[in-house]
Amino acid sequence: MSESLATVSYIGATILFILSLGGLSNPETSRRGNLYGMIGMTIAVLATVFGPRVTMAGIPWIIGGMVVGGSIGLYAARTVQMTQMPELVALMHSLVGLAACLVGFANYIDPSASAGLSHAEKVIHEIEIYVGILIGAITFSGSIIAFGKLSGKIGGNPMLLPGRHWLNLAGLLIVIYFGGAFIKSASVADGMTPLIVMTVIALLFGIHMVMAIGGADMPVVVSMLNSYSGWAAAATGFMLNNDLLIVTGALVGSSGAILSYIMCAAMNRHFISVIAGGFGTTSGAPAAAGAQPAGEVAPILSAETAELLAEAKNVIIVPGYGMAVAQAQHTVYEITRHLREKGVNVRFGIHPVAGRMPGHMNVLLAEAKVPYDIVFEMDELNDDFPATDVAIVIGANDIVNPAAQDDPASPIAGMPVLEVWKAKTSIVMKRSMASGYAGVDNPLFYKENNRMLFGDAKKMLDEVLVALKGA
Repeated sequence: MSESLATVSYIGATILFILSLGGLSNPETSRRGNLYGMIGMTIAVLATVFGPRVTMAGIPWIIGGMVVGGSIGLYAARTVQMTQMPELVALMHSLVGLAACLVGFANYIDPSASAGLSHAEKVIHEIEIYVGILIGAITFSGSIIAFGKLSGKIGGNPMLLPGRHWLNLAGLLIVIYFGGAFIKSASVADGMTPLIVMTVIALLFGIHMVMAIGGADMPVVVSMLNSYSGWAAAATGFMLNNDLLIVTGALVGSSGAILSYIMCAAMNRHFISVIAGGFGTTSGAPAAAGAQPAGEVAPILSAETAELLAEAKNVIIVPGYGMAVAQAQHTVYEITRHLREKGVNVRFGIHPVAGRMPGHMNVLLAEAKVPYDIVFEMDELNDDFPATDVAIVIGANDIVNPAAQDDPASPIAGMPVLEVWKAKTSIVMKRSMASGYAGVDNPLFYKENNRMLFGDAKKMLDEVLVALKGA
């Protein structure tokens, strides 16, 4: 493939990637956006493999690597459950960071990479290598820790070391110092020491950064690491002088940063405070801060829930991570379809940080074939709760917690939430009275108009569906 044809292919792939991002911004066009992305990536890979920079001797190695990687990816896509998608995404981000590190070291060792460069060009090239490995190492180790937290292998509690901000500052100063030593090194052997020291510090920083972030902030962490992986890819593009990789990395990095900002705004949080950590408290236990709710809960049975739904005219369903764990989305769809056939106005309210990753609930509902036009964002539905007969919360906790508005001492004070307690009757489906991922108790459970439907979400909803059909 000629250089000009490869360039045209890169331009076409870039356009398709932009169209893909545009399509993914709306559920109704997300399938088309995914298709654009797959076509664009296929063109990009073919243009790179068969382009002028790859020799024929290297093609078998590349094809072998693609077969191995593609097989692993296909196996993961076919076997990973929807509840495991957040940790899978985090793991994929770690691979991007690892690739950036390995490419950076290989590029530095390869004598042909800097052959023919002037002194100024060589300095710029080494800065690209240094920054690329720095971002890649942070992304790699941070994503591994995120994977551990999301999969439950590492606790959701934030690890807050004494003087952690000073530790971060000291690490940054050391990285800058060794960056100067790296650029001034006279040979590859001399430069390896500062490069390795920086890599170790970056790996430790990535671990420390994510370990200090509490459970409630994990959806923001996923989008943040997505952004980091994009910038790592862009840095790799500069190292390899690959324009498509630069543009693609910048698209991923900027879109991830924008998504992180949107999610932080939805949680009434500043991005820097998320990185600093300390929001989540103990996972699954009441938080120490804030007033503790008082009162008794009012349990409800599946048959009684079905009666309330059958008599309702307006119903809002708020899904959470518990629905994903129970894999209850298909039963939820069957209940929704039955109620709509009876003339009930059923809608879904989605909080921006529901689940464990951005858009988690939207993906689950789309998988269950819930119509897009009845799925609404939090801001679109909050004003409608006072006119709602029944609001059902399925496995959610923090995103429907009134303490965010009523208790200034609560760890989630100021966080926008779905105001389900304003409905005529709210029904919360949970296995137990344990607090949510943020470790904050929920006064909603004790409100007079709230009922608690305890048990596995799928089992309870199956009973509700049977009772509805028998009514």
